[in-house]
Amino acid sequence: MTQVQERVRNGVDTEQMFGTLDLLKQQPELAKFTFRARNRWIDGAHNRSTIQGFYAAGGEDTSREAAFAVDAGEPAILLGTDTGPNPAEHLLHALAACLTTSIVYVAAARKVRLTSVESVLEGDMDVQGALGLDDRHRNGFTSIRVAFRVEGDAPAEKLREVVARGRARSAVYDMVTHGVPVDVEVDAA
Repeated sequence: MTQVQERVRNGVDTEQMFGTLDLLKQQPELAKFTFRARNRWIDGAHNRSTIQGFYAAGGEDTSREAAFAVDAGEPAILLGTDTGPNPAEHLLHALAACLTTSIVYVAAARKVRLTSVESVLEGDMDVQGALGLDDRHRNGFTSIRVAFRVEGDAPAEKLREVVARGRARSAVYDMVTHGVPVDVEVDAA
């Protein structure tokens, strides 16, 4: 029982985590992933993405038995009917989720037991740009603030180090802060 408890930290199987890292060091071609989302417009600002299969470790992954469905919309003030969080709010969620997961993984690897990880994210946007009213305003966020509250069995300085390392390893943080090329194709009928 003690070995199992030591092996699983913060809900992470550390033996599996280190085994995966070792395998990817030996076979870096297995680290190439392609994630997918399919989106369909429903009505007005309401649309739904489904997420299921992805490419990983040299082949198509079919382990997910059912697709995840994620709805998006807009609040009434932006002509929607609140059918779901708006895309900017989804981005904040993605950033929060990725940072949190990265922090949990880093803590598990560094033998830190976490008891609580909470965050509040805020993104500032002047919608005049996105609405085409004033090109002096960008279409997206002008700034994002993230505040973490982290508790665990390590001193405050060690917890700060875990958060800093989690931020450094977060894929979504990297995408948001460094941008990523996006190709858009259109099949118009």
